[in-house]
Amino acid sequence: MDDALRRLVDRLAELPGVQAVALGGSRASGDARADSDWDLGVYYRGAFDPAGVRALGHPGEVSELGAWGGGVFNGGAWLRVDGVPVDLHWRDLDVVDREIADAEAGRVRIEPLSFHLAGIPGYILLAELAIAEVLIGDLPRPSYPAALRRAAPAVWTNTARLHAAYARSHAAAGRQAQCLATLTVATLQTAHAALAARGEWVTNEKRLLDRAGLRALDGIVDAAEAAPTSLAVTCDRVEDLCAPVWAAADPVRHD
Repeated sequence: MDDALRRLVDRLAELPGVQAVALGGSRASGDARADSDWDLGVYYRGAFDPAGVRALGHPGEVSELGAWGGGVFNGGAWLRVDGVPVDLHWRDLDVVDREIADAEAGRVRIEPLSFHLAGIPGYILLAELAIAEVLIGDLPRPSYPAALRRAAPAVWTNTARLHAAYARSHAAAGRQAQCLATLTVATLQTAHAALAARGEWVTNEKRLLDRAGLRALDGIVDAAEAAPTSLAVTCDRVEDLCAPVWAAADPVRHD
């Protein structure tokens, strides 16, 4: 991290309400390329005004709280700091506390979020903390709760099955785009189930299929044709691909 980014971290930490700043994303996980963005979590408690970030004067876009849908990902900023791309993410520590308690109790909630086809679980906040490098302040460093590992696979599998079943209505009508999109969502949700069963954190969908061993979806989608009979076969193939994960999540089910 160069001097300009260090200065940014220091100035963020001085903003009212900010309790900690952490490095996340690929820079923290070790998967970064030379041109990767720098992802910084700005953890606050109580009142926090993004206008303070805007006043730092870096070019880019700064969102208000709640601008990203009002869920666990409640806003952030895209900045250029001496030409370096930096993403900021607002993180409410009261929400973090709630999500830790929910995860430890095995409660799972999935929210829609732009750019995340499968949706995101509330426990993604724990995943971020687990891999983050805390730069300033103190933050929880959660391990994967046993109750979450037991509960999350079934939650993801149930919604994946629903998507896969509904894809068949698109297939029967020859709606190729909707059929394949719905099957893709189902497979990504199945991948979440597989990694939850292994107690592995997920922070985004970029390598999700690879990590879950479901990358064969690419070939299935590529071979699909618009005719209803072809799309029905595609549905069969996707369900066959996902079936081992579904069975593991619900071993007493035999359909």
